[in-house]
Amino acid sequence: MYYKVSGKKNADAETVVLSSGLGGSGSFWQPQLSMLNEHFRVIVYDQHGTGVSQGSVPAGYRMEDMADELAGLLNELDVSRCHLVGHALGGIIGLHLALRYPALLQSLVVINGWTKLDSQTRRCFEVRQNLLLNSGVDAYVQAQPLFLYPGDWLSENEELLQEERQHQVAHFQGMENLLHRLQALMASDLTDTLGQVIAPTLAFSCKDDLLVPWMRSADLAARLPNGEHTQMLYGGHAMSVTDPDTFNPILLDWLLRHSSQNTAMPSSRLPTETSWPKH
Repeated sequence: MYYKVSGKKNADAETVVLSSGLGGSGSFWQPQLSMLNEHFRVIVYDQHGTGVSQGSVPAGYRMEDMADELAGLLNELDVSRCHLVGHALGGIIGLHLALRYPALLQSLVVINGWTKLDSQTRRCFEVRQNLLLNSGVDAYVQAQPLFLYPGDWLSENEELLQEERQHQVAHFQGMENLLHRLQALMASDLTDTLGQVIAPTLAFSCKDDLLVPWMRSADLAARLPNGEHTQMLYGGHAMSVTDPDTFNPILLDWLLRHSSQNTAMPSSRLPTETSWPKH
């Protein structure tokens, strides 16, 4: 798989791995890289069959397969322990990784994730799937921002959205790859296994997320032995892109708080549910 390593180069630097959502491309994390590079060794990667990671995704593909692929990459890079930050599908990969390779994760952040698929999320996925099958790639890509970003942000960023649309059409992961990855995501149900996740886990939601209702993150945290839930009020499904000024400090606080090296950090915990205002 294609990956990039940046940030701290000293041998004792802790590693943060960033795992993207359904789009699969590591470029999603650009607003976080500068901040994280100051404190950690950072790995971003394009998931199998997406971005620069060429290859076909077979029918019957599972979230467990995505977790195994990431574990293989980390083994290749001699990473035996890391923090994993995953957005939606990337967060579900993290939960499966925590179940299959529990010693690998020092901490886990699941952004707009879930235990099992919510009816609203299923509705959105089915609409997107139908657009792809019946209207083609361009229609799918054109509609995608509606599920990711707040209306006012969409209105204020038209030029950026047009550039993003052209790029995504030109680098589309392929219809079969996307459908097989989407089917794997929709089929994932962790209801009976979350009690086995031992890694400290932050379920991070956004109140105005259209795609994944914030309650799914609260439910996820409640089912985890070492789970916490925190929430932003604004930013939509991709709040790490739309409001990084609010998102980034919350993420960094969690990672430093769970760093084995930063003993100077205060020991205070984030509240179980916190509404973080837009700045």
